[in-house]
Amino acid sequence: MSEAVTVARPYAEAVYKLGISNSNLNSWSEMLKLAVTIAEDNYVKLLIGNPAVSANQLSEIFLDIGRNKFDSEARNLIITLSANKRISILPQICQLFEQLKAQYEGILEAKIVSAFALEGKQLNKLIKDLEQKFKHKIEAKISIDPELIGGVKVEIGDEVFDASVRGKLEALAVAIKS
Repeated sequence: MSEAVTVARPYAEAVYKLGISNSNLNSWSEMLKLAVTIAEDNYVKLLIGNPAVSANQLSEIFLDIGRNKFDSEARNLIITLSANKRISILPQICQLFEQLKAQYEGILEAKIVSAFALEGKQLNKLIKDLEQKFKHKIEAKISIDPELIGGVKVEIGDEVFDASVRGKLEALAVAIKS
């Protein structure tokens, strides 16, 4: 996975720069999401990496499925990825692009894991507190993990805030062993 991200990063950055220079970040976002949807289709997955399917055939199939939803630059990206046997990293390109776009728009993505479903007021307060701390708008992706026992765990970029019961118990166990 980390190798795919490393390979995908220059592509994502190039697409991001194109989107900035042409003021069409949202269009790129839609085109990349469509390309990922196509790449993750079960039939298309069988074609990716198949030695019987040439790079040219694969890019033609991709572009036919997407029809007129890809502009000329997106078409060139797909042709380039196909020629370099890198269609499979489209999900990572899309993910990295979305992160760059969110930073540009002043939005941070927060992964919030809770032991129980968060109610509207609780979630709104948590997001508001995070926005005040980071001085950015927060876009939250919420999941539930009963193994946390209680509390929440928040990941924003490289920072992790573990306010879960499980995290506190693990910290206590480490402290006792030291």
